[in-house]
Amino acid sequence: MSEFCTPLPEDRKKYIKDLGSILVGDYGKKEFYKPEEIKKANQKTSWANGTNGADYSCWGMSVFSSHEDFDSYHQASGEICDYTEMKQTMLEGISSDGLNFVFPELSDTEIDLSWLDLGDIFQGIGEFFSSFLD
Repeated sequence: MSEFCTPLPEDRKKYIKDLGSILVGDYGKKEFYKPEEIKKANQKTSWANGTNGADYSCWGMSVFSSHEDFDSYHQASGEICDYTEMKQTMLEGISSDGLNFVFPELSDTEIDLSWLDLGDIFQGIGEFFSSFLD
């Protein structure tokens, strides 16, 4: 696993639920949210200025923004972050066993799950397992 730009939120499932609820409440249901929207929503969560002053919005971007917007934001800021790896890491944190993407406590009435881009996740998982074969 790579070094990430900020530490992981301690409870990824709760962070995603909290941030997603604010995003839907402030911006309506969308397939993806802009990084600026995610940063603003992050500031409204109890997670703002997390452990050691960490800004978890980058993790939120890996879940709720498009791959293109995520990469553009990080290129402009000079940070090097891997969208697929971060998204995979976040979703592993909310699945029941780390392999199956099951959302037992999240319903459509609580949060819009249209942001879930399984193609990037499965590509990342495939790359991970193929590294063992090299």
